[in-house]
Amino acid sequence: MIPPRETSSAGSGGGVQSLAPAANSDSNTSDSPARERVSLLKVPIDIVAQDQLPSVVYELLTAGGAKNIVLLSLSDLLRARRNGEYRTYVQNAALVLPISKSLIGGIRFLTGKKAVRYMPFDFAVNLLTTLEEREFSLYLLGGQRRILQKTEKNIRQTFPRLRIVGRFIGAFKRQEEATILEAIRKASPSLLLVGKGVRGEEQWIARNTAKLSQGLRLWCSDLYDVFAERKRRPARKTFDRGMEWVGYCFQNPLRLFRIFPYFYYGILLIWYRLFVK
Repeated sequence: MIPPRETSSAGSGGGVQSLAPAANSDSNTSDSPARERVSLLKVPIDIVAQDQLPSVVYELLTAGGAKNIVLLSLSDLLRARRNGEYRTYVQNAALVLPISKSLIGGIRFLTGKKAVRYMPFDFAVNLLTTLEEREFSLYLLGGQRRILQKTEKNIRQTFPRLRIVGRFIGAFKRQEEATILEAIRKASPSLLLVGKGVRGEEQWIARNTAKLSQGLRLWCSDLYDVFAERKRRPARKTFDRGMEWVGYCFQNPLRLFRIFPYFYYGILLIWYRLFVK
């Protein structure tokens, strides 16, 4: 079982703009006082209070159109700065929420704003709760067959009024992609949850945005493994301290080398604070 539920264009440097929902051509979302979009090193991030999240999600769901949600880590932010395709995907997203503590510190350092950090699992549970309360629908794409089946079973048990309108494993063949895209369009889910195994991972959403149905799309990384009880999510205290990376390093010691991007990020913050207006 899934654990109990818990509750402009990007300017230079640390500029702030009142909420502009994404520059997505398919987005009709109106400005909302529940969100504020800031620019961190020219990458957009939304500030959304925890208690405002359900209303923001509902606003996105009812506004119509296709809307991508990005859960942004530090590595994602640095990737958006160097990869044009991914940068466009993030800039056009309807909602960009920070999941790394270093991003919260960077926003405060450059803008003085207090951003809210989200744990991916908790965000997903809150998102599914909002969908279930209004009897919206979900399509599951990604993961291995057993993991996908267990994920679907646990989601059905935890969110009985949430309609799962389709599912497909991540390791599909190239010739199957057009059929899968057509199935998603016909199912027209309120949320498309994309997990591991899909070729291109998160950028699969970006590359197929025009071919997918309307609704929300979210890349969920390890979420299926957590839902299927194959992996444990970080403890809340560990996450709040920003120490969840320690556990990941035990799983894969090569992750220790990720300390170097943190140094680079720190240098960028100082440079933007001193020289970029």
